[in-house]
Amino acid sequence: MCRLILLLFLIYFNSTAQVDFEWQEGDILFQDGNCGDFCEAIRKVTNGYEGENFTHNGLLMMENDQWYVLEAIGQGVSQTLLSEFLERYVDEKGSPKVMLGRLKDDYRYLIPDAILEAKTKIGKPYDHEFDFENDAYYCSELIHFAFKKANDGVDVFEPQPMTYVDPETGMLFSIWEEYFGTLGIEVPEGKPGLNPGGMSLSPILRMHKLY
Repeated sequence: MCRLILLLFLIYFNSTAQVDFEWQEGDILFQDGNCGDFCEAIRKVTNGYEGENFTHNGLLMMENDQWYVLEAIGQGVSQTLLSEFLERYVDEKGSPKVMLGRLKDDYRYLIPDAILEAKTKIGKPYDHEFDFENDAYYCSELIHFAFKKANDGVDVFEPQPMTYVDPETGMLFSIWEEYFGTLGIEVPEGKPGLNPGGMSLSPILRMHKLY
């Protein structure tokens, strides 16, 4: 009986304990943000790792003994303090709504060049059109092209056809029709892209819960 109680305690403790880790350059931080109907539309078409919802991601780097996240957000490609990134969205317990994706050993040699490439994009505009061909970037696009450049032009994260169709109705989400309509372009249904949820499923990453 004592052994059974101890076993149950260990199972419970291991399932609820916080992951013990150290930050490493090249970690990809996957964030579940609050962007209203847009986020709901993203969640409905893409499940992340183990069913988690991710609407944003960024690339971790260190500079002058400070941790920063290279990310593409509304004001463009930015270098954000890690503490600010983690505090942006928190759950009801006050824990950051973030998971960590760490490149597997076979790919870690790409990290220094990927960070250097991503840093050259600081100040570039946000890619509101989600278009791989322009000189603007959304969050996953920034990371994708940084690692592609580091890998001599070969994809590390595999782009997929993007969809803006509600799987429940088979029709375009009205929020996306309105959004692209204000930009004066057609909805880029089926064009290649990457979103945070899909990237979190990449076989080159090990995903970790932080809290």
